[in-house]
Amino acid sequence: MLILAGCEQFTDNQAKIVTPEEMQILLQNERVQLVDVRTPEEYNDGYIENAINIDFYSPTFVEDIEKLDKEQPILVYCKSGRRSAKCSKILEEAGFKKIYDLKGGFSTWKFKGFKIESK
Repeated sequence: MLILAGCEQFTDNQAKIVTPEEMQILLQNERVQLVDVRTPEEYNDGYIENAINIDFYSPTFVEDIEKLDKEQPILVYCKSGRRSAKCSKILEEAGFKKIYDLKGGFSTWKFKGFKIESK
């Protein structure tokens, strides 16, 4: 049995790192905004179901992130976790309340055999 109690203890808008297993439970049980911050090319090669692609390298990245609901939990991921960690800091500074960051990114999600979509 997997318990997510630690993920709900948010302080100072700090992002919480979640494993693929924890993320799967969050996606099933919570209404979260799932954001893939990889490039459109990476996204088109495979993504997590219902993910919104907002390219971290886009010149409008911050503006695009600002359009999301700051009150609703947000879960971000990239390829390995580097871009999503940077994105989490931007989300914190923008005032998002609940931020989750996928540990190891899409690569770990895929390696562990979780479902992926492709175009």
